[in-house]
Amino acid sequence: MTPSPDKRIELGGSVWMTVGGENLGGKGRIALLALIAERGSITHAAKAMQMSYKAAWDAIDAMNNLAGEPLVERLAGGKGGGGTVLTRRGVQLVENFQLIENAHRRFIAQLSEQAEGIADDFLLIRSISMKTSARNHFSGPVSRVQRGAVNDEIEIQAAGGHKIVAIVTHESAESLALEVGAQAFALIKASSIVIVTDAGEAQFSARNRLTGSISRLVPGAVNTEVVIDLPGGGAVAAIITNESATSLALAVGGEATAIFKASSVIIGTPA
Repeated sequence: MTPSPDKRIELGGSVWMTVGGENLGGKGRIALLALIAERGSITHAAKAMQMSYKAAWDAIDAMNNLAGEPLVERLAGGKGGGGTVLTRRGVQLVENFQLIENAHRRFIAQLSEQAEGIADDFLLIRSISMKTSARNHFSGPVSRVQRGAVNDEIEIQAAGGHKIVAIVTHESAESLALEVGAQAFALIKASSIVIVTDAGEAQFSARNRLTGSISRLVPGAVNTEVVIDLPGGGAVAAIITNESATSLALAVGGEATAIFKASSVIIGTPA
């Protein structure tokens, strides 16, 4: 969905210069230099910037010192009767800063055109970097919320069109601001998942049912890890006993269904 004009995500930024960690100047100080060059007077430039004469000279002195050479020179004639000009280095600094600022503005404009995708990727990166003991991690927008007196049922639309249903307390749903459209993630421990083959039309009390192709079997001393690739992308992992893996005749490439209760799903939201 394309956001309406007043809801469009836009990016902003500014450029400033430093010397040895000290602030040489940004848009404001460069504007002061440009006005000095234009008007030939510190007094007039300061008035145009709505700053005091002293503040203007303080800024100029700071820039001169940090630059290591004068950027502004005062002509003879005194505070009110003389004039002020930029040195060759000062003129060069103003011109180069304007070039850099124009390039920066174009860069920000290009990023803004992709802001919607950037926001999505930022959430993805945050989710990827999150550390958790739960083996299974699904994320996406909340697609349905059914309120209850004590518990709420939350449905998350995960990648590939898969829906994850969770039961959380009404208090938790409110504190997490879970509502339709909000970004959320679902965590499910591999030990909470039941593997079924040839489920057919069988009915289960568990709300969540994800069917795919077995991509990996990792047997251990007691348990076997079963990884199922899901249509449209993503995977779900389960830990079952070796005995169960044998009795189900699990094999890579075979179809299997991961089933888990809504109460086994932990819901979170990006910080």
